[in-house]
Amino acid sequence: MMGDKMPRYARERSETGIYHIMMRGIDKRDIFIKDDDYEKFLHYIEKAKEKSGITLLAYCLMTNHLHLLIKEGKEQIGDSIKRISVGYAQYHNRKYGRTGHLFQNRYNSEPVNDEKYLLTVLRYIHQNPIKAGIVKVIGDYKWSSYLDYLKLQSRITDQDIAMGFFNNTEKFKEFHNQDNTDSCLGYEEKKRYTDEELKKEIKGIVEIQKLQFMETKERDSMIKRIKKETGASIRQLERALGIGRSIIQNAK
Repeated sequence: MMGDKMPRYARERSETGIYHIMMRGIDKRDIFIKDDDYEKFLHYIEKAKEKSGITLLAYCLMTNHLHLLIKEGKEQIGDSIKRISVGYAQYHNRKYGRTGHLFQNRYNSEPVNDEKYLLTVLRYIHQNPIKAGIVKVIGDYKWSSYLDYLKLQSRITDQDIAMGFFNNTEKFKEFHNQDNTDSCLGYEEKKRYTDEELKKEIKGIVEIQKLQFMETKERDSMIKRIKKETGASIRQLERALGIGRSIIQNAK
């Protein structure tokens, strides 16, 4: 059963307790097949909220993957995610007469450490159905928290934190409909390097020492390219580049 497993890496902890979580079906398997499957998943989130005190800032449930924006409660985020995923997987397997894992073994996560990135992730999650080509208008997709924020459906989203950044729902809608190049946690697992291997990768893109002398716009564009091409974690890029975490996170 254990077999030759990939080594486990410590997850990057959030300074705010807020995490962007992505889960996907194993072998790209569909997680949700019928409408009541989506409802049942939200039910398990609600149960986790009651037991562990998590705060659900946003969600988007797609056919074979999902995104959550969660603030940690009384237990570590991994324990809360396990409550949700195990309960739903058992329900799904019973309903569809299947066995084995439903979700890819490890969920993907990234810390959300500042207000700017919180809003970026919020919009990224809600725009997922548009970027996947499922709908052309965010409000046409019913399995996300976007309609919760507009009071057009009543689900389990905790809206106070995010709405604190907007004067009203019109400002919220305006922000969500802005053209953007938001790029957050996606399908690909982060690549794993030693620090020296990462520096060699980066040197194939730019001389690291030159970054500190660049104009802000040019530097941010280069950091964005480095993030995309290496797929390395923010923490490791911080070490390799000698540049602060917030600058790396905010380079869009």
